[in-house]
Amino acid sequence: MDLCLGSRNDQVRALEQRLKTLDLYSGPIDGIFGGSVESGVKQYQKQHGLEPDGNVGPETWSALFPGTSQPVSALEQCPLAERCLALSGAFETTSGFPECFAGLTGNFDGEGISFGVLQWNIGQGTLQPLFSQMLQSHPEVMTDIFQENLPSFSNMLSLTRQQQLAWWIAIQSPDKADLFEPWRGYLLALGGTSPFQQIQMDHSKAIYSDALLLAGEYDLHTERGLALMFDICVQNGGIGPGAKKQIAADFASSPQSADLLEGEVSKLRIIANRVAESSRQQYVEDVRTRKLAIANGVGTVHGMTYDLASQYAIGLVNAGDIATP
Repeated sequence: MDLCLGSRNDQVRALEQRLKTLDLYSGPIDGIFGGSVESGVKQYQKQHGLEPDGNVGPETWSALFPGTSQPVSALEQCPLAERCLALSGAFETTSGFPECFAGLTGNFDGEGISFGVLQWNIGQGTLQPLFSQMLQSHPEVMTDIFQENLPSFSNMLSLTRQQQLAWWIAIQSPDKADLFEPWRGYLLALGGTSPFQQIQMDHSKAIYSDALLLAGEYDLHTERGLALMFDICVQNGGIGPGAKKQIAADFASSPQSADLLEGEVSKLRIIANRVAESSRQQYVEDVRTRKLAIANGVGTVHGMTYDLASQYAIGLVNAGDIATP
């Protein structure tokens, strides 16, 4: 997959380091393909007679790293369920794969903390089961991370919901922007472990199953269609009766395309807009931007540029495992 604006992975780190040695980049080596990386790539492409599009495909990679071929992205080897998870996780955490598994935010929304790829939280009781499973299944990993503070963390899980919220609020800054150390470091380390990442993937399976049913309900057949349904289940909890009625009316009144893929994109855009319009007023445009980025395959969400095919291996191709009810 090409590296482009918004890409986040180890390949980008290697690219940043290479551009830095060529005096074409002066930013941090953080694995985030931002504007300064893109500028450096364009300069390099112009200097070497390459198409100055700012993207790093096989030709540009081979020029930058002679004698090597561009590594295959780990996401390309993952099942579609994990690719959908990575995409929605990037929207939820503004972090790439696998850093999104350690996405952490404070009590900005009254939920204590939100943590993980899909931002499970304390206030709604969705995060506690993940912590409990990790403690039960991998106590040695938890001991290594939390050390002498593990008993305090374990005891927190036995408290009432309100007491748990108070516990988490007490260990973060008054502006609710971040957790105090060592707790912030503990959670970031936890999110980076393979066992806890697997627990997160396991807990996302029910959402993926719901997305499969929703895709079948709307006669969608592509990876991009399934990704949209998954993201709707994540961010919106599904499609409400009002939105369903409007979508059905829009489908009935829309011209039918002879091109199946073109027809599916048209349906995805209708669904994206109607789901957005059914959201709380203050979130309508945020939801619309996010959902249309999936429907169109490209877009900018929270300042980050997304290209589903090149960054997440999610294309307008048959998903294969969608069953129409």
